[in-house]
Amino acid sequence: MLRRLIRRPATLAVLALVPLLVPVLSLGEEGMFPMSELKKLDLEAAGLEIDPRLIYNPEGLSLVDGICKIGGCTGSFVSDRGLMLTNHHCAFRAIRDASDPENDYLADGFVARSLEDEVPAVGFTVRITESYRDVSAGVLAVVQDGMTPIERTRAIEKRLKELSLAEEEANPGKRCDISEMFQGKAYVLFTYTYLKDVRLVYAPPQSIGSFGGEEDNWMWPRHSGDFSFMRAYVAPDGSSAEYAEQNVPYRPRQILEVAGEGVAEGDFVFLFGYPGSTFRHRSAAYLENVSDFFMPSVVDWYGWQIANLEASAEDDRARQLALADRVKSLHNTYKNFQGKLQGIERLSLVEKRRAEEEALARFIAADPELESRFGEVLPGLQEYYCKLNETIGFELWLRYLLNHSKTMNAALTVYENSIEKTRPEADREWSYMERNLDRTRDDLKVMAENHDPEADALIMAELLRRAGDIPAAAELEPFGGMTGEEGRRKARRFLDEAFARSRLMDPEFLLNAMDRDTRWLELRRDPFLDLVAEIFPAYLEVRKAGKERKGRLDPLLAGLQEMRSLYMGQEFVPDANGTLRFTYGRIEGYSPRDAVWMRPFTRLEGILEKETGQAPFAIPAGFRELVERREFGPFAQEDIGGVPVNMLYSTDTTGGNSGSPVLNARGQVVGLNFDRAWEATINDFAWDHSYSRSIGVDIRYVLWVTWKIGGAERLLREMGVALD
Repeated sequence: MLRRLIRRPATLAVLALVPLLVPVLSLGEEGMFPMSELKKLDLEAAGLEIDPRLIYNPEGLSLVDGICKIGGCTGSFVSDRGLMLTNHHCAFRAIRDASDPENDYLADGFVARSLEDEVPAVGFTVRITESYRDVSAGVLAVVQDGMTPIERTRAIEKRLKELSLAEEEANPGKRCDISEMFQGKAYVLFTYTYLKDVRLVYAPPQSIGSFGGEEDNWMWPRHSGDFSFMRAYVAPDGSSAEYAEQNVPYRPRQILEVAGEGVAEGDFVFLFGYPGSTFRHRSAAYLENVSDFFMPSVVDWYGWQIANLEASAEDDRARQLALADRVKSLHNTYKNFQGKLQGIERLSLVEKRRAEEEALARFIAADPELESRFGEVLPGLQEYYCKLNETIGFELWLRYLLNHSKTMNAALTVYENSIEKTRPEADREWSYMERNLDRTRDDLKVMAENHDPEADALIMAELLRRAGDIPAAAELEPFGGMTGEEGRRKARRFLDEAFARSRLMDPEFLLNAMDRDTRWLELRRDPFLDLVAEIFPAYLEVRKAGKERKGRLDPLLAGLQEMRSLYMGQEFVPDANGTLRFTYGRIEGYSPRDAVWMRPFTRLEGILEKETGQAPFAIPAGFRELVERREFGPFAQEDIGGVPVNMLYSTDTTGGNSGSPVLNARGQVVGLNFDRAWEATINDFAWDHSYSRSIGVDIRYVLWVTWKIGGAERLLREMGVALD
């Protein structure tokens, strides 16, 4: 079943993780497993029909070699010419960047009729995992008795950088990063290939790619065609290179076969991907913090931004395009956090975690040796979060100011870089290491080219108003007197003058500033650079406090993990952290509440039932006629009476699994993951088979839309999909 290429470049062998990291779990769908753990799972008994070594083989090629990371999402190679399948929302910024009011590819869709027509996706990179190995001992060797918490954090940070740099020196052209698998306990060094020339190939109209919009987001039933095709390019000699006309399509080591016949209810499926962050091994005190402070703050602030940014661009398509990526991201987090908050309450998750910890505390107290080793862990975690709650309001406010205003974010990046560049490489903050500066500059360039000063002014004015409710913010020198009614007028005058005078978001000036020292920046007298310079000491204090807290938290979390392992007699799957993982399950529905059963497939006809003629439930011209004439080709499924659109399955996924290929028991692509059901938004904190369902776009809908709506038969031929 594996389609292999004749050419097989020399690559590093994929090494297994050490047993310390290995969870020994009963068989089931829960778990975002590191690749090395597949040998501990009886996948054939679960329904796999191919040799498990064809999924993951540290000694040779396997399906996992056809998986990549595109930006913050997952992608898969589906042709021997670097064609990649990922989500529409993952390619959204590239589609937006290629659009303007005259060529509105976001609204109308984009199709490249040939390789020459494929559009550069500026700022996108493709990351391919080559190898990984445990380096926990080498990292933790720098921790010495008597270190203060902040000394511990800084020593580990420096060691992570030193090991990564040494590995890159030994493997020219590769990128090496170390990921913390269990906080304060286990570290793994990953070696990657990065491809820098990524191009947009096909994207359906937004009315397909985002059908249902935010109203349907995180909900079932869904009818979203959330897919796009992109392509990776390299220099003629096969090396990674920036965009150039002479570049050629990348030749992946492994490609995934697309199964045009799809999948049926009850079938075994599995996913690879790069899930972002989960927090299943945290304490009750942590859950209280995120549910009482962090997530409510985010919901409130993101909701304000969404309402006001959308209103500010209501009648201006150019501004709507400029803000589209930002607003879409805000919407996604806003609704996701609402679901998480509801899930924590619905499942009484804090109370359950507290009860578990009480039982754990009794277990530890019954053994004097365990009490001496772990007796302070749970009280220490409670104290940690109580102290964090005292400062979180100011820290979140400062984070919003320096990140959600793009102008302030650029000012901070330029100013901090001028300071960090004077330090040795291993002593710099991550973004300002020489190895990362190209990426930082690319991000600044994209930010400047899509800058909307009206949006930034709106956001900053509101944050200055909110400073009056946060004593530590109101006391910052630049913002003195900017509270109350008169203060708001003063803030508005300051912002009007600042945006009129500043040259910071001019792309040429901004990139030039990245090469300058602090004194040069100060002499520019740019109002936003001056503002960042004034609040920089407060920013440094917050960053220092964060490092000090991490130094306290890491040993506590490591202790909690060890306590739980002793108590339960097992190890656990490490939380997701953006590294390559595997999960499996079945195509199946679920019951979200009494007397309700959600079937696992939706159909084309369901789109017509929802269609209103207005966004987000509009459809492209000719779509209804195609469905009513039943021009389905080979992509209809007899038992559901039409072309499947979306599907449900019981795999364990989270953010970052967007774009993960859904593979059948034979290792063929049958869908594309893009979401979870509303009840499964709680997956980041807890997973349960009864309610945890992922949502994917069925491959038959992907192929049907590409063929009938996009007219891109060339892509189906390139993937080896027959239309007979």
